[in-house]
Amino acid sequence: MHELGVVFHIIDDLTDLAKENELTEIQSVTLQLGEVSAVIPEYLTDCWDWAVKKTDIMKEARLNIEPIHAVTYCEDCKTEYSTVEHGKTCPNCGSGNTYLLTGNEFMIKEIEAC
Repeated sequence: MHELGVVFHIIDDLTDLAKENELTEIQSVTLQLGEVSAVIPEYLTDCWDWAVKKTDIMKEARLNIEPIHAVTYCEDCKTEYSTVEHGKTCPNCGSGNTYLLTGNEFMIKEIEAC
């Protein structure tokens, strides 16, 4: 379960950010999470809930996850389609000449703090 490592990395980054900005408490964190980012939202939330209780500045911090739909682009027929439903092969023309447009993201979007 690499989600725990991801959570520890986020907590470390946020702890550094809090020190730099003289924050006393982080109340919530909003992450944008791509549908094919290889991070399982439920595991991430469970790890978050466990790990933040072990910090001073984020003991009660909520984790909000904004999912980003995975979309692939076909260079041959110039269409976009759902990656999870169809994979790398374009459902319109059958081409494999495709690439992921969105859905692999994992980024901190917003932090609510005092």
